Amino acid sequence: MAGGGDELKLLSTWFSPFGSRVKLALHLKGLSYAYVEEDLMNKSQLLLESNPVHKKVPVLFHRGKALCESMVIVDYIDEAFADAGPPLLPSDPYERAVARFWVAFIETKFVGPWCQLFEGSKTRAEKAEVLKQILSARTIMEGALAECFKGKPFFGGDGVGCVDIALGGLLVWVRASEVLFGVKFLDAAATPLLSAWAERFAALDAAKAALPDFGRVLEYAIKMRGAAAGAVAADN
Repeated sequence: MAGGGDELKLLSTWFSPFGSRVKLALHLKGLSYAYVEEDLMNKSQLLLESNPVHKKVPVLFHRGKALCESMVIVDYIDEAFADAGPPLLPSDPYERAVARFWVAFIETKFVGPWCQLFEGSKTRAEKAEVLKQILSARTIMEGALAECFKGKPFFGGDGVGCVDIALGGLLVWVRASEVLFGVKFLDAAATPLLSAWAERFAALDAAKAALPDFGRVLEYAIKMRGAAAGAVAADN
């Protein structure tokens, strides 16, 4: 891979879908980087100092300077390494704004509700409502892929862009969530375009390199869900 490993260092966890987004961008750009695994149960001083606001991964260090928030980092990688690999954001200002709109949509309408599924404090009725929100967002994304992106293989067109990264970083967790909650989020019958997109994305070399192992994520998700349920039982 191109680039200097001494310049780029990624602080993340193996299971983080947000860390996967940054890995995807780095691999798509062909950039080498050093990887540091963080223990979120015993957060390092490096994490606390480099992301004092949220105290979360991922954090990317470039020439010693820290950057936080996955899609902010993806934007930075695209701009800072414009000559490396394919562009991740369109050059046209309008198309770039449209792409950023859909990234924001994914964050608020898909990621936000999806994270709530793992909250132990949520009742069964509340989780059912959250599932409806996610499925509604999925249907809207299907329409966006058909209309806004004109039937291209990726949200970025013929190649992968920032919208693909925003959604693609979540793919393994989405699959694991299907098993956990018994809901088909990527259904070939209900959302054929999105389902086909997911298959194409998962087949990319960058995806194979950046995304975590499904079985390992599923095992972790089951433990996480059990721990959340146990915490609620202990409080009652």
